[in-house]
Amino acid sequence: MTPRPEIPGRAARLKPLILVPVALAALASASCSSDDSSNADDSTAPAAASTTTCPTSVPAASTPADWTLKGVSGSVNVVAPTADRAPSITVTEPFAVDETVVKTLTPGTGADVHSDSMVTVCYEGVDGKTGDVFDNAFERGRPAQFSPAEVVPGFSQALVGQKVGASVAVAMTPADGYGPSGNPDAKIGGTDTLVFALTILDSTSY
Repeated sequence: MTPRPEIPGRAARLKPLILVPVALAALASASCSSDDSSNADDSTAPAAASTTTCPTSVPAASTPADWTLKGVSGSVNVVAPTADRAPSITVTEPFAVDETVVKTLTPGTGADVHSDSMVTVCYEGVDGKTGDVFDNAFERGRPAQFSPAEVVPGFSQALVGQKVGASVAVAMTPADGYGPSGNPDAKIGGTDTLVFALTILDSTSY
């Protein structure tokens, strides 16, 4: 199935865009009988970690990159997130890769992340073609909780095999992101490379 999640119309109500339609479809059927759009939006959002926040301060422009990747076109520089600072993702656009690349920026020391884990994550996503941020839990100040099985393949690759406390960056091919249809509502085309920087705050296996 092509991973092409929905997004709501207002930025203030943004849900994580990394969720795949399978997860959203199961929830959407439960909300179809309601005319309350607020309830529908809330039902499709992953649970937020109530006792944890994402740092909202951003790195200074002079902060050196922790990872630089040259693509088949363009390049990306990523400043890793820390306990008190959000990441920075800067692309020389159009940035594109022909294979998904995962980079561990800071190794974790906590619990392992498995494909069936429930993880708590702060993350930022950028469209490599335009350099625009399209989803940002750091900016919202709160992480999201979900399973790696519920997110687009490239994001899952960045999670599985890591440990809690890790900071990770991933540059993913369109096939490992939203697929050939892209995500028109988020202005992401079907050939756009996506870049994420994230911190894994918690992981529980079931």
